[in-house]
Amino acid sequence: MDERAALLPDAATRSRAGSSGSISRISRFGDDVESEGIKPSGDSISNIPQLLVPWHKRSISAQVERPGEIGHRKTATDIGGYRSTQAGSHQRARSFVEFPDGRVSDLTPLEMGRQELYEDIPFVAVSGLQKKEHSLSVAFSSFASAIDVLEQEKHLASTGRGMKPEEKEKRLSQMSLLLLDELEADAITVTTPLIFAVLIASLLMFNAGYNISVMNAPEPYVFPGHSTLSWSIANGSAFCVGGPVGASLAGKWADDRGRRGALLLATWLFIIGGIIQSLAPSMLVITVTRVIIGLASAASTVLVPIYLGELAPPNLRGIIGTMTQFALVLGILFADIVGFPLANEKTWRWMFFLTTVIASLQLLLTPFLLESPRWLLGRNPKSWKARFIIKKLRGFRYDEEVETEVEFFLSAAKTQSIDGDSSRSQGKDKSNPVNEMFADKSVRLLVVSTLVLQAGQQLGGINAVFYYSGLFFDGIVDNPLVGTTIIGFINVLATFVALLLMDKCGRRTLIMWSAGGMFLSCIVIVMSLLGYFSSNYVALLGVGCYVSFFAIGLGPIPFLIIAEMFDGKYVTSAMSVSQQVNWSCNFLVGLLFPYLNKNLGAYSFAPFAVVLLFVFAYAWALLPETAGTTPAELQTQLIEKNKNNVYHNMDIQQMSNAPPSHDEWVSALAVIESEGKPSKVLA
Repeated sequence: MDERAALLPDAATRSRAGSSGSISRISRFGDDVESEGIKPSGDSISNIPQLLVPWHKRSISAQVERPGEIGHRKTATDIGGYRSTQAGSHQRARSFVEFPDGRVSDLTPLEMGRQELYEDIPFVAVSGLQKKEHSLSVAFSSFASAIDVLEQEKHLASTGRGMKPEEKEKRLSQMSLLLLDELEADAITVTTPLIFAVLIASLLMFNAGYNISVMNAPEPYVFPGHSTLSWSIANGSAFCVGGPVGASLAGKWADDRGRRGALLLATWLFIIGGIIQSLAPSMLVITVTRVIIGLASAASTVLVPIYLGELAPPNLRGIIGTMTQFALVLGILFADIVGFPLANEKTWRWMFFLTTVIASLQLLLTPFLLESPRWLLGRNPKSWKARFIIKKLRGFRYDEEVETEVEFFLSAAKTQSIDGDSSRSQGKDKSNPVNEMFADKSVRLLVVSTLVLQAGQQLGGINAVFYYSGLFFDGIVDNPLVGTTIIGFINVLATFVALLLMDKCGRRTLIMWSAGGMFLSCIVIVMSLLGYFSSNYVALLGVGCYVSFFAIGLGPIPFLIIAEMFDGKYVTSAMSVSQQVNWSCNFLVGLLFPYLNKNLGAYSFAPFAVVLLFVFAYAWALLPETAGTTPAELQTQLIEKNKNNVYHNMDIQQMSNAPPSHDEWVSALAVIESEGKPSKVLA
């Protein structure tokens, strides 16, 4: 059976949903409505709720101004005997929802689903978010199709016909599949401006990854005779000193200069830092430039997910987050590869100058870098620039499509903060969202879990490998750079495997496998260095396993669970605090590992093993599994969220068939305007 059909609720679930009040208050537009859809006339239109009349009056004036732009593009594709909508003509069938506060929505079922995605999927591009995106699409498709069937059944009962159980089941399945196909069309529909934005922003992540590992290969040739202290400060500690500063400043830059302006500022920091580092006359200057580059790298890891998350439609944020994650690990691998021709006493400076080359390439492409429409709308909901950018990003042809998308952004702003942009721009006071998050007892366990995982990610020692693998492999393999490059390749491959596992396994399960696997790998590394195995290459194998287990759990999940488990209003605050903890722990590892390696020798990975054992125990005992990500859980949330709404003409089949003509709508709406009679609310 098709996965989507298998995830539909059973009859008992639908019965409970129908009796809950959320989808039982429904209506068609009058007795003359046939099962095929709406046939507007004076009699049927007169039964539209009175609350809809002001909307219709506005619609008439809008249609007079732009008679050719009354709806969305549609063509038809056969799916199970019904019709599916894609690009083509631009009319649409009307559905209506009355909200308890008196608002009325005139969105189609497809648009209602996209609005739910906008409100529930955070505006960050994070690897692994695809599971929640798909589950929410499945949940809404099932939810909307249940309303469709109940409306159809109620209407046919009023005519004395009724629906057989097999007819209801068939329509439920077909309508759910049809709507799900429409909702997930965003995941396969990309525009050229969005592709350019992803590629340009990904260069920042690539540069950040490159600078994580660039100091590794040339260590013997950079000012020979340097002390262990000076190198550990320059390589890891100075880079990580800039990290918390960059993570803190990134939010302010993004608010004040816009997302695009903040990305450009990070690009210039890479350019300046790369130039100075390549010309450095001493270790002191290299140390200072590592602070600058660390600041740019940390700012990039904060800005890029936010920027791309605000540009991409909800169903693409997980995929795009995956691409940026790959850009980071490819940057680490690239630093290892270029070490073969450039890591020597004559050309080591060119390795540092490549930071400037990569950033300059990005700078040349910035004319194609669009501003975030979410940031623009946060400052001015009437922004025409935001509407122009949305039209380019989504490939829209009609103004109504753009305005509908704007409404999605604005409705999401009510449930997900926009970093305080609009509040500051309007001079309003705003409480500290970080303090609110820590004071909220309902998310306290999530906050503690996030901090434990962020600390465990770094104190587990992963960056000791990427910062100092050359130092560690010295004496273990003939050429330490070969060992470092092998680990870089393993890191890329393990990242790909992690993508497959994250769609199939729970987050808590992956954290336990990751921490447990890394713990055992540390034991193997220590035993190998103590001589328990005949070959030192077992230590190389142990490090490879260590990196692989990191990639499937402790690598991506500490940030992913923030996007999945926190309410939208806390996502930005949780990300900010997490970045501070992450970079602070990164600083400790970067500073201390050379001393651990020097003084503990074969036991240098033992402290990391202790941390990983603690993380495993915490995950086993206290870490909650990611909640609300299965279709059944999300559908329950949808029912609870919408239980007081009244739905009118929630007809998915009509959405996908040719809608009423423009003339029919104008004629029907004119009847309302001329009669001016109160209309009866159907329930």
